[in-house]
Amino acid sequence: MKYMGSKARFAKDLLPIILKGRESNQAYIEPFAGGMNMIDKVKGIRIANDQHEELMAMWQALIYENWDPPQSVTENEYRHIKYNQDQYPKHLLGYVGFNSFGGKWFAGYRRDKQGKRDYWGEHYRNITKQVPHLQGVQLLCQSYLDLDIPKYSIIYCDPPYATTTKYSLKFDHTQFWNWCRQQSRAGHQVFISEYKAPEDFNCIWEKGAKTTFSWHAEEISTKESVERLFVLGSDFSL
Repeated sequence: MKYMGSKARFAKDLLPIILKGRESNQAYIEPFAGGMNMIDKVKGIRIANDQHEELMAMWQALIYENWDPPQSVTENEYRHIKYNQDQYPKHLLGYVGFNSFGGKWFAGYRRDKQGKRDYWGEHYRNITKQVPHLQGVQLLCQSYLDLDIPKYSIIYCDPPYATTTKYSLKFDHTQFWNWCRQQSRAGHQVFISEYKAPEDFNCIWEKGAKTTFSWHAEEISTKESVERLFVLGSDFSL
């Protein structure tokens, strides 16, 4: 699924690092699961959480209720759904709302003026292709702060980046990094995707990436950025 900040193109680099040495009964948790573009490539015990109600309602309907989403939505339909959200079920809102510019919630109807791309067809094919790979995942919709995490879990965090466009929900980055410290000290393996981190976190992987999102970063070039993966302290080794 195309989703703002998706790590789909980095999954082949990140997952071998994150899952290295994982035990068969060790839970893998994503507190900010979003478009499920990492967790759909993980096996075993999986917990996907996101605070966005419509997004998680969509995944619930797709994965566990056999919902077949629409393969096309006209611009007029999109606008009516956007401005009359109380008239539509949450799972449909999630499906339509995130098929917008850059995978951002109702950021504008995607259309190809040259008529060469079927964005709704792509959205349908991409998301329904993911569904079989998400069977068995536990879905949660709450603040990451309220998660009940099984002992010695692997936690992969892809939070709203500090220097990127603001999300609809305010995000306290200081509180987030403190939470990561707490989880690490509780015995969990915590990995965080970000551009930069506090000094007590160590970068264990990085890769340059180009982006075309016009709202991408306020302090970083809109054409190129460096994705990084962090852990607390310097004891981790690849």
